[in-house]
Amino acid sequence: MTALIELPFPDLEQDRLAALHEYQLLDEPADDELSAVVRVAAVVADVPHATLNLMDENRQCSLTTVGFEGGDIPRTESMCNLHFLEGGTIQIPDATRHPRYAGHPHVDGRLGAVRFYASTSLVTPAGYVLGTLCVFDFTPKTLTDRQLARLEDLGAVLVGLFERRRQARLNAAMAAESERNRKFIDTVLETVEVGIAASDETGELTVLNRAARRWGGVELSNELPSRDQSRYRMFRPDGVTPLAEDETPLQRVLRENYLDGAEMILRTASDDYISVLASGRAMFADTGERIGAVVALTDITSDRVYRRRLEQAHTEVALREEQLQAAVVELERSNDELEGFAAAVSHDLVRPLAGAHGYLDLLDEAYGEHLDARAAKWVGGALRAVERMQQLVQALLSYARAGHAPCQPGEVDLNDVVEQVTADLRTLIESGQADVGVQGRLPVITGDHTLIRQLLQNLVDNAIKYRHPDRRPRIRISCSAEPDGWHIVVTDNGMGIPAEHRARIFDMFAQVDPESRKGHGIGLSTCLRIVERHGGTIELDDAPGGGTAVRLRMPLVLPG
Repeated sequence: MTALIELPFPDLEQDRLAALHEYQLLDEPADDELSAVVRVAAVVADVPHATLNLMDENRQCSLTTVGFEGGDIPRTESMCNLHFLEGGTIQIPDATRHPRYAGHPHVDGRLGAVRFYASTSLVTPAGYVLGTLCVFDFTPKTLTDRQLARLEDLGAVLVGLFERRRQARLNAAMAAESERNRKFIDTVLETVEVGIAASDETGELTVLNRAARRWGGVELSNELPSRDQSRYRMFRPDGVTPLAEDETPLQRVLRENYLDGAEMILRTASDDYISVLASGRAMFADTGERIGAVVALTDITSDRVYRRRLEQAHTEVALREEQLQAAVVELERSNDELEGFAAAVSHDLVRPLAGAHGYLDLLDEAYGEHLDARAAKWVGGALRAVERMQQLVQALLSYARAGHAPCQPGEVDLNDVVEQVTADLRTLIESGQADVGVQGRLPVITGDHTLIRQLLQNLVDNAIKYRHPDRRPRIRISCSAEPDGWHIVVTDNGMGIPAEHRARIFDMFAQVDPESRKGHGIGLSTCLRIVERHGGTIELDDAPGGGTAVRLRMPLVLPG
C-alpha cells in the first residue's frame, strides 16, 4: 500500500477539508457541465480515460469519469494522492519508470496497469486543493506543453463551476431568507395593533398598515391617502386645536429626523376620537441621503382611561419579574452550589474517606488480635460506617453528574450497554447468584451512551439489592418501538414496591424500607433525572409472578 502524505500542518488539512465540504460536491451526482469538462479533458489529452477526483479525509471520490466505472477508493490507493496537495500540473509518460509511481498498486498490476498519467490540481480562489482533474492510459504517452496548458485551463473551468454552484446555492439561500424576512415583516406590520405609516422624502405615503388603514376607513383596501391626510384629522392633546400640516408626525420626522412620544388626538373616518402616541425616525440611505420617514401611532385611549389600573398591573408585573429574577438567581446559586458540592465531594471528601478507611484497615491488621471484643466491634463498626459514607458520596456524585454532565446524544446499542453493565456489576451478580439477561435482540436507540449505561446499571443494581429472600434474583431487560417512542422494561422477581410508595420513591433519599440499610434513596432519583434529560418518563408496576417492572418511555428522537 502507498502511504498517505504526511501533512506538516494538520490544521491546514482541516481547513482544506472544511473548504471541500462547503462546496457540497461529495456523494452528489455530477451535473452535465462537470461531465462535459471531463470528456473534453480526455479529448484534449487524446486518452481513453479521464476522471474528476475529490479528496476527503480518507477517500478519493471520483465524481464523474470517462472510459471506466467511477466510485470511491481509499486515498491510500490513489495515484493522485501522491502529489495533489503540491498543486500544479504533472505528467508521467511511463509510470513504471518513475521512482515515485513504479510501486503503486495501480501501476504494478495489483489494481491496474497504468502507464501514462497526468493530472492538474483543483485549487480554490482561497488556495485550498480540492482534488484533481486526471487523465491516464495503459500505454506510455507524452502530452505537449499546449495539451498540458489546456488541461490546466479545464481544471480552472471545473473550479469556476464549483464556485458558481456554491454561489448559486448561497444566493438561493439568501433570497429565501430575504423573502422569509419580507413576509415576516409584512405579517408583523399587518398584525400589530399599532398604526404604522411611512413616506418617501417628499412626504408621499408609501406604507400604511392595517391598523392605520382602519382608522382611515380603508382597512380592506390597498389605497394610500396622498399627502392630503384628510382622513386622519389630527388635533393637539386638547382635542380641539387642529395640527397644522407641518406639525403632523411624518412632516415633523422629515424635518427633525426623529420624534419620541408625541401625544395627540386622532379623529378617525368613523368620527371616533382616539388618543395616540407618535414616535418616528427618518430613514437614510447608505450614502447618508434621507430617503423617507416612518412613524408608529399607538392607541393609548384605554391607557388613559384605565391608567391607574394599568399602573397597578405594571407594579405587580414588575414585582413578579423581580421575584422571577430572584428565583432565577437562587436557582443559579443552587446549581452552582450543587456543582461546587460535586467538586468538593470528589476532592475534599472522597480522599479523606479513603484515608480513614485505609487507617482503619491498618489498625485492624496491626492490632486486631490484641483488641478485646468491644474494641474490635467498634473498629468494625467504624469501617462499615466509612464504607457506607463512601457509597453515599459516590451515589451523590452520580446524581449530580446525571443532572449536569453534558448530554451527548448518539446511537446507543442496548445490547452493548447490557454487556457493559453486567461486567461492571459482575461481583454483585456473582455474589447474589443473579440471572441477568435480555428478551430478544435489543435495538439501537438514540441517547447519551454514558447516561443510558448509568440508568440500566442503577436499575439492575437495585433489582439485585432488593432481592426476594426466597428466590434467586432474575432480571430481564426488553425494548420495543411504539408510536410514542422506545419502551424499555426492566423486570425483576424481587421484593416489589408497594403501590402506596411509588409516588414518592423517585424523591431524593426516599426508601421503602430505610431500616434495611440496603441503599441511600438516590439511585431511582438519578434514574429519573437521566430519563427526564432524554425527554422520557419512568414508572413502576407489578411484575407478573411478583417483583417490579420498571417501564421507561424514551422518544425515538431526542428533543432539540
